[in-house]
Amino acid sequence: MTTHDLRDAHDHADAPWKHDGVRVIPANRLDGNTAQTPGMDRKAAINFARVGAQKLWAGTVTIHANAKTGAHHHGHLESVIYIIKGRARMRWGEHLEFTAEAGPGDFIYVPPYVPHQEINASPTEPLECVLCRSDGEAVAVNLAIEPAEKPETVLWVDPTHPHGAV
Repeated sequence: MTTHDLRDAHDHADAPWKHDGVRVIPANRLDGNTAQTPGMDRKAAINFARVGAQKLWAGTVTIHANAKTGAHHHGHLESVIYIIKGRARMRWGEHLEFTAEAGPGDFIYVPPYVPHQEINASPTEPLECVLCRSDGEAVAVNLAIEPAEKPETVLWVDPTHPHGAV
């Protein structure tokens, strides 16, 4: 199909991408009917049921002030969390023995099957994030893990920029 053909198709009511092209999901139309973990509210924006996404799930998550989620993992899925507002404290490991923090503008990557817990580090402000997963399904496996008493802080080391070089 040439650029001219695409332009002509756009001018017609039966254009091939009219209903199967770009989708805008308004903020007030997110779907709370998704896998939940105690201590957080997930809402789906993009998934198979809503837009036909085959390899992606995206939505929001809000953790209330001074709250923490239950321990969980997301099966075979990779997850990315982008912090919009607030301060996130992540704990992970077999006994949630490792910890790191992230703030507005920071990204968090969670590999498949990693037991983790999100904590709102603020006693007064909600933690608001955008969440993306590597498949259209919403997998959340809640775990009964007794957290370690004193988690070990882990600083990020970028393997593509060793020794702190950016």
